[in-house]
Amino acid sequence: MTKKICFVLLFVSFFVRSQEQYFQLRDFVTDSAAVFTVNDSQSLNQRLIEFEQETTNQIVVLTIQRLGANTIESYANAVFNANKIGQAEKDNGILILFSKADREVRIEVGYGLEPYITDAVASRIIRNTMIPYFKEAAYYTGVEQGTEQLITFLEDPEALAEFKQEIEAENKTPVWAYLIIGLLVLVFVGYGGFIFYKQYSQVIEIFRGLLLGKLGILPGVFMLLGGSISTLASSAFIVIPLIVVYSIYNDDKDFVLQFLENPRTLLWFLLSFFGVAALIAFIKLKRAGNTDFKLSWYKNDKKYMSKTFSSFGSASGSSGSYSGSSSSSFSSSSSSFSGGGGSSGGGGASGSW
Repeated sequence: MTKKICFVLLFVSFFVRSQEQYFQLRDFVTDSAAVFTVNDSQSLNQRLIEFEQETTNQIVVLTIQRLGANTIESYANAVFNANKIGQAEKDNGILILFSKADREVRIEVGYGLEPYITDAVASRIIRNTMIPYFKEAAYYTGVEQGTEQLITFLEDPEALAEFKQEIEAENKTPVWAYLIIGLLVLVFVGYGGFIFYKQYSQVIEIFRGLLLGKLGILPGVFMLLGGSISTLASSAFIVIPLIVVYSIYNDDKDFVLQFLENPRTLLWFLLSFFGVAALIAFIKLKRAGNTDFKLSWYKNDKKYMSKTFSSFGSASGSSGSYSGSSSSSFSSSSSSFSGGGGSSGGGGASGSW
């Protein structure tokens, strides 16, 4: 009985902790990592209050000791949306998240400010303005300078335009580099496309055998699994070069993780992968005049298997939290932060030192 009670208490404590893993912000500056002095926190907090009063834009700073099991991107996005930073009708909020133990920082940008503080702008602020100070352990100076740069760009369109021109000039790639990269991508994508076609043809043939009853359902499932793994592995020759090229010319390095973290995307991909193969097999049978479909649970046609899948086995085999204090370094009823209903979809940039 005592063990059961302990187990229930442990489960309840874990559940409560999981529900409270992100900060509920009460100030524009929450220094949970204790890397600022009280005067520094109060000064920056007041600066951000005045900025909101002048523009309605909200810039919020949060420092923490460590991220735990979270990535800085997922943690920042969760804190941003949990506290609804920015105005609901404008989504004009920005969160600067600083993790001391992980030596990481992120600028998370609300939907409404993404056209101004683009991923490239946020990345350059972090890389050129903030991180040099962080390397010298001047954490407040780095955060304050980055914050001032954000304020300047949101208040002065000309300064922002000039900054973006500098980024474009910095990232300009010579023509010969484009040609080399393009040639390499074509080689990999071409090779990957050929291998993918060969492997996917095997998956289609498995469905064809299942519909004809020449391949048993039970062994067919295992063959589909092996053929699918081989096919998806070959697609890496197509996908990886494209991801590398995208990453070179775009500062958003987290789009792949965002894609994979969405279970619906993966589900639709798998349904399409098998659905298209089954449909092609059905159409091929109809065109050949084979309309007498049969199903067999486990029995295989040995002659059909030997003729059709003689090289299938060898082909498939070769491929084959948060921790730390949750309190602000200070609190003041006259300078409290209250989110206005804004949201962020993951725009911004991260950096480490």
